[in-house]
Order: sequence, then structure tokens, then C-alpha cells
Amino acid sequence: MAMLLDLREMRGSEDRVERTFDLGALPTDSGDDYTVAAPVRLSLRRLKDGVKYRLVGSVTATLRQQCCRCLEGFDVATDLPVDLMYLPHSENSGEGESELSDEDLSTAFYREEQIDLELMVREQFQLALPMKPLCRDDCGGLCPACGINRNRESCSCDTSWRDPRLAALETLLSDGRKG
Repeated sequence: MAMLLDLREMRGSEDRVERTFDLGALPTDSGDDYTVAAPVRLSLRRLKDGVKYRLVGSVTATLRQQCCRCLEGFDVATDLPVDLMYLPHSENSGEGESELSDEDLSTAFYREEQIDLELMVREQFQLALPMKPLCRDDCGGLCPACGINRNRESCSCDTSWRDPRLAALETLLSDGRKG
């Protein structure tokens, strides 16, 4: 199923868009920090004002991420609010430098009377994901010495770190204690 929203099908100034996309419908890019673990559901109101279209609603999915501490995969249920204004690509002038307003951040562009829902969904996922994904707040991570997952096992490794640049000062302290 194509992930394009054909704007020519719209009759009137408002309608509903309800779509569900299976796992394979949204391929993940090799640069993505997640994979889609459950079908993606779009529930949107589509509003038309001349050549402007506004999509308001939500994107619901389950995303699988990798914990940045223990490297284990974990699922994150997402229910993301969507409020985007779409303008024709011909209005995307991009001339010179200008200051962005809050409205500019929620404006996108469409081509050939179609909105690319895949691009919209991927952008929403990227914006919603944490910069440092954690499987849980108290994740113990991996032991830097032996590499075990501290969430499942414990070890007796000495993980204290000493700055090698201060080694000379430590010898002075140890000499002072002897005297």
C-alpha cells in the first residue's frame, strides 16, 4: 500500500484519514535509531483552506530501540500528536537568511497534489525519540572491564578510574603518607 495521501480525493473543507500500515510498509533507513515493531496507525483530520492543508491527529506505533547503556533492545509505545500545515512545494522559496518562527517548524510541503505520509511519519518518530534511549531509568549498563550486562548479573571487577595525568601527584601523596 502506498503511503501517499492524494489531495485530489478530498471533497469539502474537512475529512478524516484513518490508515494502518503493516510492518513492511515503513522500511527503516540504515541511519535510523529505531525499527518499527508493530503496525503504524494514523488517525488524522485533514483540513483544506485553498491550497493549504492541515493534518491534525495522531500517529500510533511501537518502536524498538537499543539501550545506550546495556545495548539491549526494548520497545517504546508511541502515541504522537500531529499538527502540520502543508503548502505547495512551489511556495518553498528558501531565499536568503531569515529567522524561523514556531509556525515554520510545523510547516511542510507537498508535490503533485500528494502528501508523503511515510516522510511525515518518519519525521515524527525522529522528533519524538530520546537522544539517549534507556531501557529503564536505573539501567546498570555493561561492565567496562568484563562486559557483562549489569541488569542480569553482577561482577566484582574494579571499575574505578584514575586519571593517568595525575599519576605523578598520586606518588607524592603516597610518599607523604610513608614519612
